[in-house]
Amino acid sequence: MSVVQPIPARHKNVNRAEVCDQNFKEFVQSWRGRAATAGAASAAVLPGSRCSAQDFLELFDSQLISRHLDLMARVLRVRNKVFYTIGSSGHEGNAMVARLTRHTDPAFLHYRSGAFMAERFRKLPGLDPIMDSALSFAASAEDPASGGRHKVWGSKPLWVLPQTSTIASHLPKALGTAVAIEQARRIGHALPVPDDSIVVCSFGDASSNHATAQTAFNAAAWTAYQKLPAPVLFVCEDNGIGISVKTPNDWVRANFESRRDLDYFFADGLDLASGYEQVARAVHHVRTTRRPTFLHLRTTRIMGHAGTDFEIEWRSIEELMAVEATDPLLRSAAIALEAGLYAPESLLARYEDFRQRCFTAAEEADRRPRLQTLAAVMAPLAPFSPDKVAAEAARADYAPRRVAAFGGEDKLPEKQPPRHLAIQINNALHDLFAKYPETLLFGEDVAQKGGVYTVTKGLHKAFRNARVFNTLLDETMILGLAQGYANMGMLPIPEIQYLAYFHNACDQIRGEAASLQFFSNDQYRNPMVVRIAGLGYQRGFGGHFHNDNSITALRDIPGLVVGCPSRGDDAAMMLRTLAALAKVDGRVTVFLEPIALYMGKDLYEAGDGQWLTSYPPPEQAMPLGEARIYEGAAHAAQPPAADQPSDLVIFTYGNGVPMSLRAARTIEQELGWRVRTIDLRWLVPLNEAFIAAQAATARRILVVDEGRHAAGVGEGVITAIVEGGHGAIPLRRVVGADTYTPLAGAAFLVLPGEADIVAAARTLR
Repeated sequence: MSVVQPIPARHKNVNRAEVCDQNFKEFVQSWRGRAATAGAASAAVLPGSRCSAQDFLELFDSQLISRHLDLMARVLRVRNKVFYTIGSSGHEGNAMVARLTRHTDPAFLHYRSGAFMAERFRKLPGLDPIMDSALSFAASAEDPASGGRHKVWGSKPLWVLPQTSTIASHLPKALGTAVAIEQARRIGHALPVPDDSIVVCSFGDASSNHATAQTAFNAAAWTAYQKLPAPVLFVCEDNGIGISVKTPNDWVRANFESRRDLDYFFADGLDLASGYEQVARAVHHVRTTRRPTFLHLRTTRIMGHAGTDFEIEWRSIEELMAVEATDPLLRSAAIALEAGLYAPESLLARYEDFRQRCFTAAEEADRRPRLQTLAAVMAPLAPFSPDKVAAEAARADYAPRRVAAFGGEDKLPEKQPPRHLAIQINNALHDLFAKYPETLLFGEDVAQKGGVYTVTKGLHKAFRNARVFNTLLDETMILGLAQGYANMGMLPIPEIQYLAYFHNACDQIRGEAASLQFFSNDQYRNPMVVRIAGLGYQRGFGGHFHNDNSITALRDIPGLVVGCPSRGDDAAMMLRTLAALAKVDGRVTVFLEPIALYMGKDLYEAGDGQWLTSYPPPEQAMPLGEARIYEGAAHAAQPPAADQPSDLVIFTYGNGVPMSLRAARTIEQELGWRVRTIDLRWLVPLNEAFIAAQAATARRILVVDEGRHAAGVGEGVITAIVEGGHGAIPLRRVVGADTYTPLAGAAFLVLPGEADIVAAARTLR
């Protein structure tokens, strides 16, 4: 009859960090094995291991640093000296990945990467992983990664791009960066990293199931299948659980081991002596073959998901003890003792020394300044250098390349007759490609076909497949590629075929691209110009996927710039400014193209040609925030008469501009009012001071917003008017209904029209 041994009370402690800490000390104190005589630093740490004693000692130190940062965070969080407790305990084997890669290999890291960071820090002298991490934990303004904005693993000199991805949203941009490294040589672009660099991207087993991860794996295999290099090392740190949801036993291996064109390697991250060679093989493979590689790294998770995760409340004590017995630091301690690299007493002294160093750094970090003002918090979010941007947008020192791009001096677009919006956007894109040799344009159907609406026609022929190319039909990956190219110093112009398709991939802009400057304290930038065809009013085509009139998701992204032209000359000048914002200030920008106006030639009557415009020469650009003002129903923009108020001011954008001008003619004829129409042009950020100034000279106001009633551009315009002190002016909004757009003529029942504008004006009499 077996006797069930009682579990010591210490092991029932709800604070598992204390238990794991005590486990390590007791393990070392009670060790009674036979120690080998320590050999040369270059000798194998254990017989048969490819990990040398020197490698092991430094890796073990990185593991100890990571562990004591976790333990310190658990203690000091309750004293409000530390503000982040998602730890790396159990994942310390990722230090091997850091050691076997270079500090110039761009890294996009899982949040359990403390040991990776500690190990990568040793690749450059003079850096202190403990103090830098402590500053980050303490949300200090002196944190070198984010300036106190978030606890992120990041370092500019170590090429670790800060991010806050808690799932898998960083995988597409990691793959994009790998593709960009190889594409650079095809366009003659000088990389900021060595040409044979690889990209490291780590994540958890639970995150590997996420749709965003799957799109990256699929795109990686799609790329490799076509024999296009994509040197990315996907590191899946498999600890068997996601918060409280367990990963099925052996699921990661079963799911990834046999995937075509995603090369699989396994490494034991719990054992430095045996795992080292396995990691080395994976790194060597991806660097030499330039193929996407999946490294399945065995890890564990001890001390819970975070400091607030009291696992003992939902996992049995027996299960917790079994997991804690797999602590990789216990195995590292055994290796150190067996190899004769430490005696128990000296190892415990080393252990306690790192504890003291982490607490000392944390106390010092707590004394350092934190962000105190809103201005300080927002400083890196949306940098803007107006004079430099204006100069760059108007720079026209590339005349020979322009002539070559357009096929001759006599074919320059400014020498051609007035043309419609689609052609002038096309001309402007040719111009940007001539101006910036690092420009790339890509998306669905943009190459030989020239886009669904021929807006990119001729670009592929002029600049070839290295710069203009089709992608797989995956908006998430299109925007991931854009971030990768931007990370490597190129100027990407990705196309999202329809506005509705952007919503499939919104987080690549909201959570990743637009947040990078903020969370890196403007140390990293990913400049881009995202072209999105959208808005409503397509006749004879559509439904809600092709007539999406809602841009609320764009307006809600901090730091984003959104421009929306309604006519060809504005489009060309706006594109120059958007590109300059990207180049000078690293901004993520969106160029929203009204599909229904692409081919528009007429304004009032068929054949009048009043919506055709001449192409502005390359030294002309549109300042950010500048609107276009139409006095009366005249096609040409007119400066407002400062001493003469308008009976009615109409604020609008996109399709609403020609629609409002036609309505203005009716209003002038019927009511005898003087009407001013404002084309806002810039939708994010809105020029609130300008809007208020225009409202100040209005007797009545209409806001014509082709978005939806519940959420559009109009609310921002009205807020600017009211907060500018003009809320007493009679005001109405003409806006779309809160519904999806139906097919055929029914679409015009849910979108605002000219008759609606005139009817709204009549109510203001």
